[in-house]
Amino acid sequence: MGLIMLILIGVVPTAYALNRTPSAGDVASFVQNSEAASRVVEAKAAGYDVLGDPRPAVTNYVTSREINEGTYPSLAVLIRDIANQVQTYGAIAKIPAAQVGNTRNDMYLASEAIRLLQKDKENDLSKPEVAVLGAYKKSLDNATKFIPNWVKVSVALALGLGTMIGWKRIVITVGERIGKQHLTSGQGGAAEIVAMGTIAAADSFGLPVSTTHVLSSGVAGTMAANGSGVQVVTLRSIGLAWILTLPCAIALSAFLFFVFRHAF
Repeated sequence: MGLIMLILIGVVPTAYALNRTPSAGDVASFVQNSEAASRVVEAKAAGYDVLGDPRPAVTNYVTSREINEGTYPSLAVLIRDIANQVQTYGAIAKIPAAQVGNTRNDMYLASEAIRLLQKDKENDLSKPEVAVLGAYKKSLDNATKFIPNWVKVSVALALGLGTMIGWKRIVITVGERIGKQHLTSGQGGAAEIVAMGTIAAADSFGLPVSTTHVLSSGVAGTMAANGSGVQVVTLRSIGLAWILTLPCAIALSAFLFFVFRHAF
């Protein structure tokens, strides 16, 4: 779904760069959360003013993750600017096509800055203030990090049909080719529990993992623990796939970028 959304945002940014389905009540809530967040940030920025564009200072904080005298005042100006953009047009859906990209970038920048502030031990924010910023961040994410229902349904159907057609190859590889003996119900249950825990932990810490790799490793672990033995050839193929995926993807994307840039 994430890949499909990236394609849609790149191809039809005016329709999918921002969530254009919020109701009037959602827009009012967004403006209210913006005002509350700006008051919190402005209180921390007392005594400092911003001259010019606030975005470089906020970007610098996101990059360096170090709070300086320009962080809070610049973020406060950016929050007010985003709210003004929404209020000026009356709703996110009415933001002109030429302005959509800029508004989206501003929302992403503010959301990331607030996310880092919430985790920063030097932010000097109280729990109520963190809650206010959290509510504002949620409003920003609702406007930018959304997936239309038709995309969810399409992906669910594609995954279901793909599993119906290709299930046998997957089952044979995981159940018969990783270990030297067939996978038992107990081993499958243990591998699934480990995979579930590992993926949940990775998700909570924001770590990129592959569910297939995690599950395959869990199955191999159960085979080794049970003394069933593992098939080195299969593990070697899986390991090579892990190692080669990243450099091959980098090389292919660089090649395509070079071709497209010179072709268009």
